[in-house]
Amino acid sequence: MEARPGIVITGASGRMGRMLIPMVAASDRARLVGCVERAGHPWIGQDAGVAVGGAPLGVTVTDDPLEAFATAQAVIDFTAPAATVEFAALAAQARAVHVIGTTGLEPEHLRKIALAAHHAVIVRAGNMSLGVNLLVRMTKLVAAALDADWDVEIVEAHHNRKVDAPSGTALMLGQAAAEGRGVTLDAVRDAGRDGITGARRQGDIGFSSIRGGDIVGEHDVIFAAAGERVVLRHIATDRAIFARGALRAALWGQGVKPGEYDMLDVLGL
Repeated sequence: MEARPGIVITGASGRMGRMLIPMVAASDRARLVGCVERAGHPWIGQDAGVAVGGAPLGVTVTDDPLEAFATAQAVIDFTAPAATVEFAALAAQARAVHVIGTTGLEPEHLRKIALAAHHAVIVRAGNMSLGVNLLVRMTKLVAAALDADWDVEIVEAHHNRKVDAPSGTALMLGQAAAEGRGVTLDAVRDAGRDGITGARRQGDIGFSSIRGGDIVGEHDVIFAAAGERVVLRHIATDRAIFARGALRAALWGQGVKPGEYDMLDVLGL
């Protein structure tokens, strides 16, 4: 029996899908066993390797996730919230590890994902990179050390085709800062300032989003007080860091008991 776990990639034609297909196929620790796209997509019926501009891989792109997941031990999912919820239920049915990099998830989506986690391993993170997850950890520690006299601002920048704001990573950082201060993010979140907004409320965590060009991802966490600032920064220049992190999460989840996990769990942080 093949010891390497079989992996299915959803959203095969997307930025992350195109990167993951050759990465998983070339891995000596995993096998590519399926690729999923939405019904009617021109990739349906094509060999996944040919579709991404490479050599044939013997894996045909399908619009039937149930069939694809049936032979998988893991699913890597960078798609859209509604699709991710559907995939969570199907992955749980197949008892496959579900690695979720989808952003823009709302509370109702998260509730359904949590239900699926009763039956399978789900690793969900707004960002799969090692550096970003270290930044999350550092943000929580700094926020715990500095009192509410230090304003917290999270500034994120991404490419002009990103559809959600703030980014999932920015929200991770905001959550970490809130946890460090012993409050909920919902209670202190300050987003979308425009016009005459009045003075900043003490203790709020602010968010600003930049969209332009082909920016892969930049995140600053700014702690600002009278006379000084502390700035924590992460800059991503290559999306391969996210693909490598997602593959690492899929491998880590093999043999782990069902439940919801994040990249801090995967990285032992």
